[in-house]
Amino acid sequence: MIRVLLAEDQSMVREALAALLNLEDDMEVVVQVSGGDEVLEAARIHAVDVALLDIEMPGLSGIEAAARLRRELPGVKVVIVTTFGRPGYLRRAMEYGADAFLVKDAPAAQLADAVRRVLRGEKVIDPTLAAAALSEGADPLTPRERDVLKAAAGGALNAEIARALRLSEGTVRNYLSTVIHKTGARNRSEAVRIAREKGWL
Repeated sequence: MIRVLLAEDQSMVREALAALLNLEDDMEVVVQVSGGDEVLEAARIHAVDVALLDIEMPGLSGIEAAARLRRELPGVKVVIVTTFGRPGYLRRAMEYGADAFLVKDAPAAQLADAVRRVLRGEKVIDPTLAAAALSEGADPLTPRERDVLKAAAGGALNAEIARALRLSEGTVRNYLSTVIHKTGARNRSEAVRIAREKGWL
């Protein structure tokens, strides 16, 4: 029996996915969590084979949770299942150790098939997204630029971002200027919007 962890912050979606997967003869959802920061401990306690992770969750994102699982429990396979079919998310998910990346409107049979395939050592990627990721090109932002832009997304002032990230205000200004240039934006708000649309944030 394949033991599955399901991480999804919307309870109705989580319960529907769990019900569908539990109909499969060879798999069981043994634990459900609503936040990314609960994933590692739940996976360890329940000895899961596969973790199905949403991207947008409280605490850690699904991509960050995938990276933590890869480091701490490398035997657990990771399937990202998301509403946000953005090429940037796909690239980051695969870089951080995901084994599969599917969008939520895929048929339930496709999701169950992906779970089986990753356990056989295969990588499973939504083909439309794979093509879009190839044409989109790589995420141009460095991890530090992404941190600064995330902090700016909440409307924080440069001084507040500098304190939170332990940087000087001048360094924060430089990072934001670089990000604005890289995204082709006119200002930081537009840079945040563009980076979110591309899946870079």
